[in-house]
Amino acid sequence: MKIKKLTLSDSERRELTTGFRTGESHCFRMRCRAILLKAEGLSAPQVGAQTEMTAQTVGSWVKRFESQGIQGLYTRPGQGRKAIMDCSDEESVRKAIESDRQSVRAAKEAWQNASGKEA
Repeated sequence: MKIKKLTLSDSERRELTTGFRTGESHCFRMRCRAILLKAEGLSAPQVGAQTEMTAQTVGSWVKRFESQGIQGLYTRPGQGRKAIMDCSDEESVRKAIESDRQSVRAAKEAWQNASGKEA
């Protein structure tokens, strides 16, 4: 099996190393690490074993890095589950809890009835 070698400039290597060490999310840090390991000449399955990704996932992150740079390694906005509650719900949640502190189920039902949202 031929291993595709990824060549990084000094500035890219610095950015990826900084991202791996200080990135805000675990996902971003692992993506930076995967790119750094690929640049060292490891195969996608070897990189995947060290970063808990599949070889296919490693390949897709390498492609995104090649096309978009380090910005491509961040999670795009709008991904993941949307929040059920927002800041405006805080007061109604507090009231529901204060009305029945002993039963989480009753507080949940009271909040759902008051807000019309499903938790």
